Amino acid sequence: MEDEVKEITPQELAERIKRGEKLQIVDVREPHEWLEGHIPQARLIPLATLPARMQELDKEIPIVMVCHGGVRSWHATAYVQQFGYQALNMAGGMLAWDGEIEK
Repeated sequence: MEDEVKEITPQELAERIKRGEKLQIVDVREPHEWLEGHIPQARLIPLATLPARMQELDKEIPIVMVCHGGVRSWHATAYVQQFGYQALNMAGGMLAWDGEIEK
């Protein structure tokens, strides 16, 4: 793919949330992983369902993709970028997230 996958650190994401920036945080993990804890503002769209659910995403609002370790979210970011979405991969995934968690 021509476009490079852009990344955001968990710390940068936490700052942007704190500033009240309008972001779409999409967690692409499986439901059982989501239940173990997720970023409060996130919405669950498992990676396998992303192609069928892309219409739920707003092209005008930046998207931050999140998963367990950063690999699935990297693939999700690359995928949606092909369709013109502004997307960032949260580097390190939930393993690196030290912000608030909702269960």
